[in-house]
Amino acid sequence: RMSNTSSIAQFFLLAFTDTRELQLLHFWLFLGIYLAALLGNCLIITAIACDHHLHTPMYFFLLNLSLLDLGSISTALPKSMANSLSDSRAISYTGCAAQVFLFVFFFSAELYLLTVMAYDRYVAICKPLHYGTLLGSRACAHMAAAAWGCGFLNSVLHTANTFSIPLCQGNAVDQFFCEVPQILKLSCSDSYLREFWLMLFSVFFVFGCFFFIMLSYVQLFRAVLRIPSQQRRHKAFSMCLPHLAVVSLFLSTAVFAHLKPPSISSPSLDLVVAMLYLVVPPAVNPLIYSMRNKEIK
Repeated sequence: RMSNTSSIAQFFLLAFTDTRELQLLHFWLFLGIYLAALLGNCLIITAIACDHHLHTPMYFFLLNLSLLDLGSISTALPKSMANSLSDSRAISYTGCAAQVFLFVFFFSAELYLLTVMAYDRYVAICKPLHYGTLLGSRACAHMAAAAWGCGFLNSVLHTANTFSIPLCQGNAVDQFFCEVPQILKLSCSDSYLREFWLMLFSVFFVFGCFFFIMLSYVQLFRAVLRIPSQQRRHKAFSMCLPHLAVVSLFLSTAVFAHLKPPSISSPSLDLVVAMLYLVVPPAVNPLIYSMRNKEIK
């Protein structure tokens, strides 16, 4: 049976509004958030790259996180802003596939990297004497490469699978960017099972990372509470809290977006929730990491 995906030349994204004034407001709002995210993440990358005091595993992983944040916020925002400015909703078939690929890539790599960063905090506090051997420069490079590699592999699997499924339900995507669940809604009813198993694998991957992060923090907090000096306890907590805040923001918004019950689902709620997990973390992460960090300041 021929796949009729070849007959779809473009998709139509969900518009935030049809009113011209509000479209322009949306453009300026997104532009402000985008520039703030670019500035914040570029400042962190520059600071870490240029200051040799920051050439430690923790800041090496933070540099990678900022690179991933720059990539993830650049996946959907520029196209959405361009559409608002030109009063258009169209995205080409190739552009849509590229958005799906990049979104899954940056999301998976960031989740893996946040898991590695939890391990880094755990070793720093629970096994400080082994820190240099467990997290040497080669081990850090391997872990970062594994994060980018996992993201790439996950992304190739999802994109190839999603766009090989025949689409029978038109070409209107119920979101302001292309993402796997929204493309699957357009698929023929009998062909989404293959992607279902891949999505199930992704859910296990997410919960596996989440479980590892939580396990690291349980061990970590137990170790911190045993530290007799209050000053050292406070320092240990201040090392971990930014990472915990970033993980909570990243996972809570993403999990709510994809696992919320269908009864409360609506296009406008989907838009707001997608804004939360796609736009907010990359813009807020630099603030979280630099606010109480003397070295970055």
